[in-house]
Amino acid sequence: MGWFEALILGIVQGLTEFLPVSSSGHLELGKAVLNVEAANDITFTVVVHGATVLSTLVVYFREVWNILRGTFQFRWNDETQYVAKIVISMLPVLAVGLFLEEYIESFFTGRIVFVGLMLLITATLLALAHFLSNKTREGKIGYGSALLMGIAQVFATLPGISRSGATIATGLLLGRKKQDVAQFSFLMVLIPIIGANLIKLSDLDIGSATTTIGTIPLLVGFLAAFISGWAACSWMVNLVKRGKLIWFAVYCLIVGLIAISFGLFA
Repeated sequence: MGWFEALILGIVQGLTEFLPVSSSGHLELGKAVLNVEAANDITFTVVVHGATVLSTLVVYFREVWNILRGTFQFRWNDETQYVAKIVISMLPVLAVGLFLEEYIESFFTGRIVFVGLMLLITATLLALAHFLSNKTREGKIGYGSALLMGIAQVFATLPGISRSGATIATGLLLGRKKQDVAQFSFLMVLIPIIGANLIKLSDLDIGSATTTIGTIPLLVGFLAAFISGWAACSWMVNLVKRGKLIWFAVYCLIVGLIAISFGLFA
């Protein structure tokens, strides 16, 4: 993989990880359209996902620091309860990762029509959140809301269903505050991504990986994913506050229909 391919894939990963358009779906479409086999390389995947985790920590540095500082007071305060809610939100995707990993991975095999159909589901979720969500926002996210957003995250393991789109739409449909929903959606995924990457790293031969892909493409991909992820995360927070998700619903609808047509008739 050359540095230019790494740049494009890093930007795609960074942008689509946070925008509600499905990063996995777009990477699958990119592989099919561009025939870039390296996009599926586990080393590159680990690197760009690590970059997006870092960009989230940068955007929410103050919030994460306050949560950690409060948690290590070892009292049942607001920060400790927040961490407990994140843990609850992780349980559904943890169960899927333990028992259905091979089944989920079977969908990442160039099934363009399937990806298109899942993008239509993402479009539907975003449209429902725009038109049907409770305009009178209630208090902060509770334990039940955390669990339901965690269940929504499970469906986002399928290529084409956006993780941020599914979790944010669920939170909004439950009537939670927009800012709280956006923050919880982005923070709840940190530990699962870090955990999954650590597991993958244990199976990697870093020396051969850098030789196969190249140090420069890995570095370019990391920087591209970090910068675009930082921009997308910051942008997405503001978009959720202003309730502009409907445009992403339109985008997912168009791309989904194009993907289905491409898969059926190409």
